[in-house]
Amino acid sequence: MRTTRTIASFVAAAALAGATGLAFGQAAPAAPAAPPVPQYGTNVNHEQARKALAGAIAEARRLNLPMAVAVVDTGGNLVAFERMDNTQFGSIGVSQDKATSAAMFRRPTKAFQDAVAGGGAGLRVLTLRGANAVEGGIPLMQDGRIIGAIGVSGGSAEQDGVVAAAGVAAMGR
Repeated sequence: MRTTRTIASFVAAAALAGATGLAFGQAAPAAPAAPPVPQYGTNVNHEQARKALAGAIAEARRLNLPMAVAVVDTGGNLVAFERMDNTQFGSIGVSQDKATSAAMFRRPTKAFQDAVAGGGAGLRVLTLRGANAVEGGIPLMQDGRIIGAIGVSGGSAEQDGVVAAAGVAAMGR
């Protein structure tokens, strides 16, 4: 009986040691390569900014949502802005902050929102000066380069994102 227990203990220990060795000996799968960060291009001009603004406002009207929409250049400087009737006053600054964040960090603000929602290291986003971690800011692209960004505020984060995307699409027409 004692010999059976000793053999069983030895087999269990060997199996555990082998499994541990395999786990430590195997290379971790490579993390997927991050997509390249787009470079800045020539700044958005007034005509392009007005197209993006008009597309976003049209979508906000279609959804019956009072919103503020801002378009900034690559440096976060305001190029065009509109606040619809009955839009909360806080959305004025928030729309500009979202646009500036998307331009300065060269990514949609939803990327920051998702990072924060994931917790852990993603919470570091909250320490980035000028980063807005709420959906609704999207870079404006031309020929694969960032020329500015659009920011929308006044609805839920998801609604802001939908309206901002409509502005991006309108600029491309």
